[in-house]
Amino acid sequence: MTLLGLDFDNTLVRYDNLFHQLALEKGLIDGNIKPNKTIIRDYLRNQDKDEEFTLLQGEVYGLRILEAEPAAGMLEALQELHQSGVRMVLVSHKTKTPYKGPAYNLREAAWSWLEKYSFFNKQGLNWEEKQIYFESNKEDKVKRIHSLGCTHYIDDLPEILKSLGPNIRKFLYCPDKIKEKGNYIHLEAWEELKYKFSG
Repeated sequence: MTLLGLDFDNTLVRYDNLFHQLALEKGLIDGNIKPNKTIIRDYLRNQDKDEEFTLLQGEVYGLRILEAEPAAGMLEALQELHQSGVRMVLVSHKTKTPYKGPAYNLREAAWSWLEKYSFFNKQGLNWEEKQIYFESNKEDKVKRIHSLGCTHYIDDLPEILKSLGPNIRKFLYCPDKIKEKGNYIHLEAWEELKYKFSG
């Protein structure tokens, strides 16, 4: 039976604009830096501000997460699969608190974001608590994907997909159109999922 596994950060939810907004608020960047998480991270690293980026990340994923946007077309794509009877689980690498800085509960923050976007509402995706799995490291995430019996999995990280067994249909979510070689299907936009899912 089909079971679609889903990553959370940078797959269901996009943080680019929020990282940009918060970095501007804190005076870490100027307006010339593009609203892109990776570009902001690399810029701060080049300025020897690794720690500032780590603190920024904790705030984005914790305190300010409700300001983060759903990936374009994601809610509609999942709703369409839900109406077709496709079962889904969320399996994410997410520590309970940030590595540095205030001890925001990152898992509770993610739950709040899912609630905001009607993942648990009958009018939405009608998910149950047992469909959500937050794992403390990437190895446990991969083990969980296998133990649940996911037949399909969507992630923005090639290294996760490369760790999955050959029986899983792998989708690399790459909205920036940076394609990586590998045994997976490139998903540049969520709108493509309906015809790539079983195609």
